[in-house]
Amino acid sequence: MAQIVLEAQRRDPAGKNANRRMRKAGRMPAVIYGHGRPALAISVDPNAMKDILYSESGQNTIFSVSVDGGIHANAMVKDYQLDPVQGNLIHADLFEIAMDRLLELSVNIELVGDAEGVKIGGGIMDFVTRAVEVECLPAEIPDSIKVDVSHLKINDYIRVKNISVDPKVKILTDPEVVVVTIVPPIKEEVPVEAPAEVAEPEVIKKGKVAEEGAEEEEKEAKGKAAKPETK
Repeated sequence: MAQIVLEAQRRDPAGKNANRRMRKAGRMPAVIYGHGRPALAISVDPNAMKDILYSESGQNTIFSVSVDGGIHANAMVKDYQLDPVQGNLIHADLFEIAMDRLLELSVNIELVGDAEGVKIGGGIMDFVTRAVEVECLPAEIPDSIKVDVSHLKINDYIRVKNISVDPKVKILTDPEVVVVTIVPPIKEEVPVEAPAEVAEPEVIKKGKVAEEGAEEEEKEAKGKAAKPETK
């Protein structure tokens, strides 16, 4: 693959107003630094920078920076800023690298295959760790680290120590960290309806009324018996 060359121009770090005018003119402020050299303020084409960031290797892409027509250094994107409203690139920090020195950087994990526990068992794949820290030479930086999940069943998992990488790449992340696991399917709980209240039978109510009527009749009879007869 041909080396990417990013054309840059020196600029004076003159503040926000100058940066706004630069952006309106189709350029973007950036800084390149590294290996003990003082930071150099430059301007770059934001579309060229976007092509680098959205390439297959993304932020780990190695490219050459040409400042005012001369090759300055091999570099990588250390950091970048986006406009919070429109999402456009507005600034980038470039880090100069030496091709013979080890780098520590983050590499994304790419899951490969259809997990048996998902396809057959109906489980849910939980992608816990999406990137790991590695150490390697710039030329050995992988675009991603592929992890085969096709053999995973329900409750199976893969840890960092189970990942296979090129011997030239050393993984620095804790070996016991879980990368991906297959969790059992979520069972929907059937709501239990509360038992309906049983109404008191009507016959009981009638019985009570009958009893009350009988008591009234008994009191009336006793009253007549106690009243003396008049001649």
